Amino acid sequence: MLGLCFAAPASWALEQGITEKTIRIGANLPLEGDRKVNGLALKRGIEAALANQHVRGLQIEYVALNDFYDPAKSVEVIKQLIDKEIFATLGNYGTPTVKATLPLLAEHKIPVVAPYTGAAFTGPGEILNFRASTASEVESVVDAALAAGVKPSEVCAFVQNDSLGMNGVKGVRSALAKQAGTEKILAKLDQLLNMSGDAPERNGIGPLGVYQRDTTNARDGYLSLKKWETDSGNLCRLVATTGVYDAVASFMAYARYKNEAWVFSSVSTAAGSRLQALLKNKNITDNIITTQVVPPLTSSSPVVSEARKALGENFNEVSLEGYLDAKLMSAILQAIEGPLTRENFLKAARRQPYDLGGLKVDFTGSNQGANLATLSVLKNGQFASASPQELAGLFANSGPRQASAQ
Repeated sequence: MLGLCFAAPASWALEQGITEKTIRIGANLPLEGDRKVNGLALKRGIEAALANQHVRGLQIEYVALNDFYDPAKSVEVIKQLIDKEIFATLGNYGTPTVKATLPLLAEHKIPVVAPYTGAAFTGPGEILNFRASTASEVESVVDAALAAGVKPSEVCAFVQNDSLGMNGVKGVRSALAKQAGTEKILAKLDQLLNMSGDAPERNGIGPLGVYQRDTTNARDGYLSLKKWETDSGNLCRLVATTGVYDAVASFMAYARYKNEAWVFSSVSTAAGSRLQALLKNKNITDNIITTQVVPPLTSSSPVVSEARKALGENFNEVSLEGYLDAKLMSAILQAIEGPLTRENFLKAARRQPYDLGGLKVDFTGSNQGANLATLSVLKNGQFASASPQELAGLFANSGPRQASAQ
């Protein structure tokens, strides 16, 4: 009997998600429904980077299941993946969906790697964030606007009235808190941030306009910003938006229809080619700033060049992010010392920085591996990297326009 125990197959002692042939990684993604464009792009990027990748002779198997960007469905998907015995998750999509699944993943001690959310979750469980937080993205835009001559009192925001939008407001607050004489504005922002409930009435209070999730109503938020201009005596020269594609584009179009000269910004989750197409349909070809958490698509860095070649016509900011996510996962797996266990995976992640090919990711100090936020400006219908001089020129033309007669 003792001899039989010593002769037991090695697979009996393998960590969940590790077989004699594969390392199984899972994800909940919106592969159908309104957000499938991003979900499919993320999946393409991850699969392109993992193609033919092996760790100690084991193939990395990626299992992505559709959750329609529905938190309740996401929980069911994660349960299915747990039943399939995944080692970790990679690229889980969406702030509300990731938030709903974290307790379950933590319960089963499954690491969460590079979730597609700007919430910068720190728990529950073990989370390794690749993308910069939404707050950091917005803060970078406001910092750039202030450096270009915009006054703190001329910074406004239009956001989705939930945790996603409030993360953007936090970014505005962080930038303004570094400026002198902003106490009154900060008090207004704190009042807005501290309101309780799922979607309290935040319009008409400060330099903020909001819209309700799953709507594209721009008018109420617009009127809130106009009230702020009247009450404060200041113009909104920058309106930092944090929301989803259609709602953000509708708001920008409505403000242009009202002849506002506001400069708008949008975060990475509502940027890129899709936003460009929506704005083109609304005859908007300039005065839009966007942030991205990946290098520019035109970058000559080795990892971007590699992704461009691997993805071909599917190469965009979202698929590039997926590609980088998977490169990170593969690099950490390759660096594991000792048995392939989740514990050793996390030790490897935190032991050293990783160079993905011109992009550094470092978890040695926190669970936030990167804080990259690159700025682009829409000019003549095309987004291109923005220099400080171009931003200064952009804001120089953001004075008042003649009011609409309609």
